[in-house]
Amino acid sequence: MIMTGTMWEIDDAHGGIRVEDVYDTDIADLWQACTDPARLERWIAKVDGDLRPGGVLDATFTSTWTGRMRIDVCDAPRHLVLTQQPGTDEETVIEAWLQEEGARTRLIVEERGLGSGVLHFHAAGWQVHLEDLGLSLRHADPAHPGGWSSQQPAEAWRSRWEELIPDYAQVRAG
Repeated sequence: MIMTGTMWEIDDAHGGIRVEDVYDTDIADLWQACTDPARLERWIAKVDGDLRPGGVLDATFTSTWTGRMRIDVCDAPRHLVLTQQPGTDEETVIEAWLQEEGARTRLIVEERGLGSGVLHFHAAGWQVHLEDLGLSLRHADPAHPGGWSSQQPAEAWRSRWEELIPDYAQVRAG
């Protein structure tokens, strides 16, 4: 099993994860896939709200995560920072960087502030999200044509996530 994510401790209670992949598309197209609501819905989340820095979005991810997100930094087409559940005990920060590599583009995603005991679940989930992004870039159809909701994850997302969890858990256990 190829794992593309890493996990680390921030303090006794919190940690972070990082995943990355390289895509056969230019930086402008990948930026649009990561910021345009219609493109996001093809692979990761349904979003609605104020799409400017400082703006707040409501999102429902293919994983079922549902909540508020604030756009903290939007430096097109290279850097995006979002705060999930801002101002709550569940607050995390998602940071994405896009880097040109010839005709291809690397996407690096970190999520920080996660509970230390659940890092392997999030690392596996973000790996699946990035794999789904690759599918959405290669095909005109959405990665999850059957849809998802806040109660029901996208079926293919859930299956792949469940497949990856044991490997990430083993890495966490050392």
